[in-house]
Amino acid sequence: MSTRREIIKGAAALGAVTVAAGSLQASAQEGNQMKRPQVLFFDSNESMLDLSGMKPQVTEAFGGREDLMTIWFSTMLLYSLVDTVVSNYHDFGTIGAACMQMVAQEHGVKLDKKKAATAMAAMKTIPAHPDVPPGLKKLKEAGFRLYTLTNSAAPVIASQVKYAGIEQYFDGRLTTEALNIYKPHPRTYHWAANEVGVPIGDCMLVAAHGWDVAGATITGMRAAFLERAGKALYPLGPDIEIRGKDMVAIADQLVAMPS
Repeated sequence: MSTRREIIKGAAALGAVTVAAGSLQASAQEGNQMKRPQVLFFDSNESMLDLSGMKPQVTEAFGGREDLMTIWFSTMLLYSLVDTVVSNYHDFGTIGAACMQMVAQEHGVKLDKKKAATAMAAMKTIPAHPDVPPGLKKLKEAGFRLYTLTNSAAPVIASQVKYAGIEQYFDGRLTTEALNIYKPHPRTYHWAANEVGVPIGDCMLVAAHGWDVAGATITGMRAAFLERAGKALYPLGPDIEIRGKDMVAIADQLVAMPS
């Protein structure tokens, strides 16, 4: 009986310590979220860059079917995750061209591999959303360190930021190609934080994809959600610290944070 009482008392004490530790950790996280993140990571396609810039090429590939572009990009994201799960890596552009052929076949459109690859090449020259350059400029002038964190291959993101006129705002370009896996795998966010030499809790991802900000926050990175048209947060993901209708609105909130 005595031993049982001791076990119960020990368990109660351990529970109290655990609750207290949890409260301290929560308080620390809340305090951390009141401060500016040291580093900002930016998703590229749809978040910073306007995919409608390649709509003519994709529509032509689909025989004039404009409605298939959204289905194609969603399929491309899906199969990048398939490659990650089964450890069968292909670069993002190759997956994109293959998924273009899949969507075409599913909707009775003839599309060969060469024509799909030609349409995919247009992804290298898509414009930035109009709010992106002024938003990035404000963040850069406020002293933030800015990096891309994208699923696109290194040559593609290099071409994209140059074409979009935003290359000068970034301290570096990170792409998950370096890991042969794709976001939102937890390793991608931890790797990015390690690459810039900053604790993951002092980093923030800015993205327009619910799956991306959910992936970041679940792994301990902070996040800002760009409320692009047609985009929504994942209801089962963690709370998102910052939300804004465009990059300028995101920048205003970040600049207002204490250092």
